[in-house]
Amino acid sequence: MDMSSIPLWIVALAYAADLIVGDPRGLPHPVVVIGKFISGLEKIVRRGKVTPRALRLKGCLFPVLIVGGAYAATWALIFGASLLSPWLGYALEAWLIATTIAVKGLADAGRGVYDALKAGDIKEARRRLSWIVGRDTEHLDAGEVSRGGIETVAENIVDAVTSPLFFAFIGGAPLAMAYRAANTLDSMLGYKNEKYLHLGWASARFDDLLNYLPARLTLPFLVGASFIFKYNGRRTWNMALRDAGKHPSPNSGIAEAAVAGALGIRLGGTNTYGGVESFRAHMGDAAEELAPKHIKQTIRLLYGSTALYVGAGLLLMAAFDWQWLR
Repeated sequence: MDMSSIPLWIVALAYAADLIVGDPRGLPHPVVVIGKFISGLEKIVRRGKVTPRALRLKGCLFPVLIVGGAYAATWALIFGASLLSPWLGYALEAWLIATTIAVKGLADAGRGVYDALKAGDIKEARRRLSWIVGRDTEHLDAGEVSRGGIETVAENIVDAVTSPLFFAFIGGAPLAMAYRAANTLDSMLGYKNEKYLHLGWASARFDDLLNYLPARLTLPFLVGASFIFKYNGRRTWNMALRDAGKHPSPNSGIAEAAVAGALGIRLGGTNTYGGVESFRAHMGDAAEELAPKHIKQTIRLLYGSTALYVGAGLLLMAAFDWQWLR
């Protein structure tokens, strides 16, 4: 499937559907199915005694089988629906793309932490933050809870929105779902601990590769959103260039450093995982002390940057179609 074969309104409809509806409870979600296949494949490859080298080799199966399987299954579903009715195929493709992005879900998660902090309920804020981060939250103060919320929303602008949209633009729902499968692999296996260091290395590297271009394409739209909301657009760009490389991920630091620059805050610092402290390099300059309002401002940047991104993608697709039809 090439770009010229994807109706423009499908991606726009998928984005709008996610903004309005999100992921309704009760409806089957493809990521849940993907997760079950990952868990099942992990049980198979771990059978018997396996050496670290064998685990690294077997780890290469996951991107091939899970990502390839997600692409093939999505393509087959849409093809089958299209045989019944082209409009059914279009509707299914739009819904499947919508399941790969999470603007509303991400915003709601951040807003939940913000609301608890504004109500002065630090225990509830810590609890809500624990749903969306891996770090220990039991003893965090309001500033550190705010930092956790900001970093999570900022980092996931790419993983949860602009990356799947990028692949939807160039390959429709099958490619967007393949990306979501790769991202799910990374979230389940891509840990640098004893259990997954060898098995998950291929999944982690593959996810880094897929996010490399979308993460960098996102930066201009974060800058544009910063100007629209009267934050510091120039500093958004400068901080991303200066500090993004400090992040342990080759991609996640771009959005986090950009948000830090836009809001005049400093992200990073010491996090605790299972009681073990881990320091992450600081990004941004602390012109302002971290506060709940910065979570709300990060959510605005999420909405603004992704809306600009979708608009630009639709314009490029329209231009491509026009040139292709000449």
